[in-house]
Amino acid sequence: MRYVVIGMLVLIVASLFSGLFFMLGDRGRTDRAVRALTIRVALSITLFLILMGGYWLGLFPDSKL
Repeated sequence: MRYVVIGMLVLIVASLFSGLFFMLGDRGRTDRAVRALTIRVALSITLFLILMGGYWLGLFPDSKL
């Protein structure tokens, strides 16, 4: 489960930087930046749902702080 979360975070950051790259490079002529940032939002929501589902299913052990 740890590798799934780390992989999703890497994909989210990569999508964020690709959106920045498209925003600076296209100067508003195409909608590639909007698509990249939409993918980032979708990945973030998916990661949140995975974490909530994993907690609900008991995949994460209780930590004692």
